[in-house]
Parts: sequence; structure tokens; C-alpha cells
Amino acid sequence: MESDSYFKHVTMLREELVCALGCTEPIAVAYVSALARAALGREPERLAVRCSGNIIKNVKSVTVPNSGGQRGIEVAATLGAIGGDETRALEVLQTVTDEDRTRCQELVREGYCDVSLEAGVPNLYIRVVATARGHEAVACVQDRHTNVVELTFDGTPTHAHAIVATPCDGPGTMESSETNGEHEADWPLSLVSIWEFAHNVQLEDIREVIGRQIDLNEAIAVEGLSGRWGANIGRTLLSTRPNDITCRVRALAAAGSDARMSGCPLPVVICCGSGNQGITCSQPVVEWGRELGRPKSDIMRAVALSDLVAIHAKHFVGELSAFCGAVSAACGAGAAIAWLRGATFEQYQATVVNTLANVGGIVCDGAKPSCAAKIASAVDAAVLGCDMALLGNSLHSGDGLVASDPEQTIRSMGYVGRVGMRPTDVEILNLMTGKTCV
Repeated sequence: MESDSYFKHVTMLREELVCALGCTEPIAVAYVSALARAALGREPERLAVRCSGNIIKNVKSVTVPNSGGQRGIEVAATLGAIGGDETRALEVLQTVTDEDRTRCQELVREGYCDVSLEAGVPNLYIRVVATARGHEAVACVQDRHTNVVELTFDGTPTHAHAIVATPCDGPGTMESSETNGEHEADWPLSLVSIWEFAHNVQLEDIREVIGRQIDLNEAIAVEGLSGRWGANIGRTLLSTRPNDITCRVRALAAAGSDARMSGCPLPVVICCGSGNQGITCSQPVVEWGRELGRPKSDIMRAVALSDLVAIHAKHFVGELSAFCGAVSAACGAGAAIAWLRGATFEQYQATVVNTLANVGGIVCDGAKPSCAAKIASAVDAAVLGCDMALLGNSLHSGDGLVASDPEQTIRSMGYVGRVGMRPTDVEILNLMTGKTCV
């Protein structure tokens, strides 16, 4: 690979594979709230939170980590304001205490935090206004969970507690959500470049980030299998066919989500802005590599390939939408499993196409325990897609949204998720919030 392309692939992995505690949407709300508190210089007397519909959708039904089982945006924002450590970013709630949890319950009951929907903003948008003693601090992120675009004290910008960025120009923004945009010409990833990178990467360049992803995500998957979390999807799968590698990889990915969606305090390494996707990208690949007896170096290369394929596929959908992110992550896992099983380049591409053609329509109805079941289904489709490709039984152009080549198929599916499913996203939110009754 050319040095510039190689560097971009490494950089993308380092930027995407970061630690987060619990579901990324409530933890992002807590992070923004903690930033506002820090800018204010004291604990707020009141909080006002304005969020995009997708944030409300993804926080509504999931347990806020380290909250003692509490749920909701009010809980996430309040806990971040009174006990969060903004310097920890997406691990902001790692240090909250029992006293913080008790006070959070009391403050939420008293109406300490006001939450409202903000229209006409990117799909990922959180703005917190914190007030105390006649002063006001504002913190805002958009497009990505830690992309701070506003941080002020009494209207004056302050950069003391975060690096304030400009709004992203990715698919999550309002402007680029209408079309792929001319900036797509500069997008550094392709199935070809990812394949070359996996074969040529110097392990020292990825050992730390991929090693951390494997270790942390395996820990929460094991916890999901050993404890009772959520709907116990992982435990259910493993109890049925524990010696079947296809079932085991589904179980491990689902178990990590079981624990994470139900408030397990263990951190995970995220991918595409999601811990569920980070787990889906890594654990099926690790388990299949061990089943084959492949060395750790090969497994690390495969996980890197999985992450990058997922990032590539998700890029054309956007950060949050009605398109379930487990599908993009499963495409990555399936492609990496194909690579470990000795696939040719054409078979690796076909695995991605087969997976998208199968489960590309799974909707995202928020973060909650059933995410584990969707992950299990997506991974199952990825393994089927891999089996098909290795036997030469692939789907071809004209089969639904399957296009003339794999890259165009990825873009077509991305367009459906980003643009075509936008009305679906609105109706899902209306149903979840009671605005629509059927």
C-alpha cells in the first residue's frame, strides 16, 4: 500500500476504536452534561437538554451505566452533571458513587432536568444548558458522540475542558444526508484497500488498539454469558448448540450486548460510534480464529479488517438512522471470517454483498435488550453469506438492491438507510414516544 493510504487506515482505527462505558448515546448525554458543568464551574441548579430524535430513541429504553438500573435522558444528564468526570469522555460515568446515584434519583423526581426534542438538526445532536447563580454554560456535540461544536460560559467560548471542533462533514450532517456528496471522492476506504491493509499492516501499528478491543469486548461477552443480563440472548443461544462454532460466535456477540444494554459497568471498545458494533466486529472473528487454530497475529489482522469493513459500510449510512448498525458490523465480521477461512478476494467481497442483501432492512428502534437478538441474526446472516461465497453461491446484480459491483451495493444500501428510511425513522420515534397510536 502507498504510505499515505496506509497511514489513513491506521489513523481511522485509532480514532474509531475508543473505550466507552455502556450504551454510547446515554453516555454521550452524560459527557455533554459534565462538560457544561465543568464550564459553569459549579454544580448546576438546573439542566435543559435538547436532543435529536435519534438520541431520544436510543436512550429511552436502555439502562444508564453505573446508575443503579435507572433509565432515560434525564438520568444520564443529571448523573453526568453531579458525578461525571468530563476528562474521561465516553467513560464519564466510571467514577460515580452511591451518593451520586441516590441524589440523581431525587433530582430527577424533582424535575431538575428538562428534556425536549430539537428539530432540524443532525441525527446525532445533544445540547445541554446548565444554569447556576445567574450564570449559564452551554455544551453541544453533533455528528459524532465526542465532537464538541459549542462550549460557552455566559456566551463566551471556553476551550478549557474540551477541544471544540467544527461540525463534521460526514453523512450524519444535514447537508450531506441528502446525497453522497462530492467529498466522497476523498473517502480513503474501499474493499480493495482494506484487503491490502489486512495483509500488509505492521502489527505494531495496530497491536494496542486491536488488542484492547479483543480483551475488553471479550470480558463483557463472558460476563453476558455468565450473568443474567437483559433477555439472555447469548446464554439462550449457547445452551442450545454449545459445540457449533456458528452458534458460539452469535452467542458471544449477543452476550456482550445483553450485558451492555442492561447497564453492565464494564467498558467496551466501540466501532462506528457503537459498543454493540465494536463487539460484533471483534468477538465472532476472535472465536472463529481460535476455532481454526490461527495465530494471534492473524486474528488481529482479521479483526482490523472487520472493523474497517464495518466503518466503510456504515459511512454511507451515517452515524444514527433507522438502519440497524449491527448489519454493517456483521458485514465486517463475515468478511473477516471469510479471510480467516482462506477466501479469495472475490469471495471476501461476495460475503459483504450476500450479508447486505439478506439483512439490509433490519430497522433500528432504539438501544435496548433486543439489540442482542438483532446482532445474533446479523451475524448468522454474515456466516451464511460467507458459506455461500466460499461455495460459489453468491447473489448477483439485479437481485434486489445488489448492484453491478460490491462498492456500489454498499453505497446503494447506505442510501436506503440514510435517505430512504428517514420517514421510517420519524414514524418509529412517533410510535415510541406515543405521538402515533395504531
